[in-house]
Amino acid sequence: MARLKILNAYCGIGGNRKLWKDVEVTAVEFNPQIAAIYQEIYPKDNVVIGDAHAYLLKHFKEFDFVWASPPCPTHSRLNNSAKGGKSGWENPYRFPDMKLYEEIIFLQHFFKGKFVVENVISYYNPLIQPIEICNHYFWTNFMIGSFPATSRDHDSSMEKLAEKKGVDLSVFNNHVGVDKRKILRNCVQPHLGLHILNESKRDVQPELFR
Repeated sequence: MARLKILNAYCGIGGNRKLWKDVEVTAVEFNPQIAAIYQEIYPKDNVVIGDAHAYLLKHFKEFDFVWASPPCPTHSRLNNSAKGGKSGWENPYRFPDMKLYEEIIFLQHFFKGKFVVENVISYYNPLIQPIEICNHYFWTNFMIGSFPATSRDHDSSMEKLAEKKGVDLSVFNNHVGVDKRKILRNCVQPHLGLHILNESKRDVQPELFR
């Protein structure tokens, strides 16, 4: 039986990918230092350093399953702190990055396999209705069954974050300038990543999701 071919777009260090087995993964990450960490953790994966948005458009037909986690800061509820110009950003007002919805719509209409697009809970009402699990939004073309509710633990220690996300970044001492706490906070929990992949393999899906 051929292994499932997966595109892991905007892969970060691959928290979502941690527990996937018997799969062929191509991971795309824009930041070379983060991509280097991913490659060390998953040496058998094909890691591409580049623009995941452009890569998805060019290569989507090559995969059975697509997981995309586009950049989330412009959609985050933290953007509410920009009201009144009180944010710590140099320019507190930013347009939401609509690549998120470009990818959802594109995959809905042109991708023949199963897909999931993941992002933060937004400060506005989502333009396309997602599934909310563990303080993440997920847009899919398959049903995701229940999963135990947990927080993202943004205020946890590095040790607790490493335990929850299944990756100890303290061993990566040569990657100067990488915000390890931010990387771990942004990771999807490995067990949730496995749960979603397994849900995509259901032989029978509810009528709504066909």
